Amino acid sequence: MKAVTRIISVALIALSGSLQAQEPVVGVPNPESLFVDEDPVLHRNKQAALHIMRELLQCNQWGRAREWLTERYIQHNPNAASGVEGVVYYFTEVLKREPAESCGQLRTPVVAVMAEDDLVTVMMPRTYPHPTKEGETYTTTWFDTWRFVDGKADEHWDPATIPSR
Repeated sequence: MKAVTRIISVALIALSGSLQAQEPVVGVPNPESLFVDEDPVLHRNKQAALHIMRELLQCNQWGRAREWLTERYIQHNPNAASGVEGVVYYFTEVLKREPAESCGQLRTPVVAVMAEDDLVTVMMPRTYPHPTKEGETYTTTWFDTWRFVDGKADEHWDPATIPSR
């Protein structure tokens, strides 16, 4: 019986190790090329998402937020309040992000951009420390989804959680 238990234990350990193997999540060489569409409304929304990604999230030019976000901007990230003022406060006062003087091409790695109806989702690779393998990291996929009204983001979702202190 001990031999059977040992064999099962070894098999489970081997299986659990193989379940943790993964292909790394990587972005495309030219992420801005993903923010285009033949449909004019989807193209406008993808372009607005690109501006949010580039000018706001990458370059921290939050003084321009009203160009791309509605006043009511409904926020589903539990760390930032709704409204354009709430999200600007979060990035400028809580995270203390300083604006870049100039803002060129999008440098954020992007895996895919999908648009349907009034929604645009941007998928990006994220790298985290491995929780059980000291000094190692793993990749997973982060996403931001926006709902657009008249070319501006009116609602936002992402997988953010409240950080433990």
